[in-house]
Amino acid sequence: MRGDRVEIVVDTGEGGVRQFDVVATKAGRRVEVTVARGTVEVTEVTRSGQPVRSARFMASRVIALVEHPASDAGPDNDAATAASAGRRKAKPDQPGLGL
Repeated sequence: MRGDRVEIVVDTGEGGVRQFDVVATKAGRRVEVTVARGTVEVTEVTRSGQPVRSARFMASRVIALVEHPASDAGPDNDAATAASAGRRKAKPDQPGLGL
């Protein structure tokens, strides 16, 4: 879906890190993540499965990979309602993460 996004944080090997974003730029496109044989591949694909653009990283260098799915909110819904719509309520005895 448009707005589908993946953030990748990679160790540069020189004591620093670098961040990359792969975003589904048009309606009907999605972002897929594949981990195989020591590589992480993040690809933007069309509805028919044709790759539009991709990024490959050595799995040993990837520090973090964060997937941000597109919001299912319509034009009349606000972001707060859409973000909490798919979540279950926490149990009263379960501690929070403080985020």
